[in-house]
Amino acid sequence: MKAILTSVSAAAALVAASVLPASADTIRVLNWQGYGTDEGWALEEFEKRTGHTVEHEYFNSEQEMLTKLRTNPGAYDVVLINSAYTPQAAQEGLIVPADLSKIANSGDIVAEMLGNKNLTIDGKTYGVPWVWGATSFAVNTDKMDPLPDSIEVLWSPELADKLGWRDDAVEAVQMAAIALGQDINDPSDLDAIKEKLRALKPQIRTFWTSENDWNQFVSAGEFDAATYWSGSASRSAKNFGLPVAFVVPKEGAIGWLDGLSVAKDAPHPEAAHEFINWMIDPEFYVKWDTDVGAPASANAKAMAELPEDAFNRAVLGNPEVAAKLKFMGPIDDDMREKMLELWQETKTYYQQ
Repeated sequence: MKAILTSVSAAAALVAASVLPASADTIRVLNWQGYGTDEGWALEEFEKRTGHTVEHEYFNSEQEMLTKLRTNPGAYDVVLINSAYTPQAAQEGLIVPADLSKIANSGDIVAEMLGNKNLTIDGKTYGVPWVWGATSFAVNTDKMDPLPDSIEVLWSPELADKLGWRDDAVEAVQMAAIALGQDINDPSDLDAIKEKLRALKPQIRTFWTSENDWNQFVSAGEFDAATYWSGSASRSAKNFGLPVAFVVPKEGAIGWLDGLSVAKDAPHPEAAHEFINWMIDPEFYVKWDTDVGAPASANAKAMAELPEDAFNRAVLGNPEVAAKLKFMGPIDDDMREKMLELWQETKTYYQQ
């Protein structure tokens, strides 16, 4: 009997060894908090499939993300980077090209996104396209009906002291640039943008910095409208039951594309590739979007598997809406400094 049990135990061990990798690693991911990669169920499923566990460290701005990469070499395996910042991270040697042969699901990524000039540099993929979306504004549907179709509503008297605005210099300048018909990445008239932002003084209730902030302000009735991200608006409605609708106005909206990159000197590069592959897997994405709410996927197969009435398929999947997006690109240091200075001056003006 003992011999039989010993044989059974040995067989079970062989089966387990065939399912899990020879060595299970703990990888570290750098991302915004609550942004897909840290969904508990997804990490459990990833561990079940690969044996690898995942730890997270978070940032609150792209500049903080870059600083963490610079000051903690070899600390991270995977990092989420907005495509507008990928060239800078690559140029500074903070990330390395991904090997798409190790990311099976990359074959289903929309070709235009896979070849995005900010993610694919000199023929090498420094950022694997993950999700994309829009930055515009969302409105409280209990307070604003019908939905506005112009960004100019943000300057209308009906929103006096009822507008929420994200405290971010680049985004603030780009929103004003859209209203004025200027290039969001290289605005031609910063003085006009400054005046446009100053005109928001009677409108702004308060600034917000995180999705959690936004949800709390809307729940408390502080905002009738506020700048926001498309994927977050979906989550606010789905997870928190807030009466919000995301608006892509006729003037356009800021478009963005987020990629997943392998950090320079990643301790576990093989596991990093496995994790990126799981993040762009349709099985992960459809559950994330359906249960939680997510931006649009760069994976065409994943988008096709969403319900027909899903926001990302019905709205962002609409070619007319997508055509209105003005995608973020790299901004040179001189222009970025001017944007920061302009925004600081504007906030000082608001306080007067």
